[in-house]
Amino acid sequence: MRKTIQKFFLLALLAVFALPMQAQNEGAEAADTVGEKDIPTALFGFFSYNEVLEAMPDMTLLKKKMADQRSQYEAELKRAEEEFNKKYEEFLEGQRQFAPSIYKKRQAELTDLMERNMAFKAEAQKQLQEAEQAAMAPLKAKLSAAVAKVAKQMSLAFVLNTDGDAVPYVDPVLGTDITAAVKAALK
Repeated sequence: MRKTIQKFFLLALLAVFALPMQAQNEGAEAADTVGEKDIPTALFGFFSYNEVLEAMPDMTLLKKKMADQRSQYEAELKRAEEEFNKKYEEFLEGQRQFAPSIYKKRQAELTDLMERNMAFKAEAQKQLQEAEQAAMAPLKAKLSAAVAKVAKQMSLAFVLNTDGDAVPYVDPVLGTDITAAVKAALK
């Protein structure tokens, strides 16, 4: 029984190894009949998304707009902080003379003011982030369209983004750096 299982296993193993060899032989024969010149080489492109995005003319305007918005929020946060500090100093100066009910009322006012300021700061950060994403959406769409246009013109199978060490090695013989072409397409 054991020898039968071993023979069966050996036959199955031979069959598994024989199939890929037969497929390779058939593939080689097909390549010989078709010719190597007829087999298309899958070319790819690569570029730095961030570099191209930063080079876009609209990016300068977007950065200025975002800086203006950020400075408005910062000014409001500073004003709110100064208001809190003033009230806190007044509270510290008068806390010994306050009746217990006035002391608790002022303490509650300070706590409420501090919580509102923290909520405003969080909301401001959220709104700035959303505004930046909304402003970036058309730029990213324009960049994607330019990449697609360049890729089609150059008959590329796909395009890689080399930012963030996503692609640690690219063979320059097989791939094409399309950064300059995409920048030109965006102007």
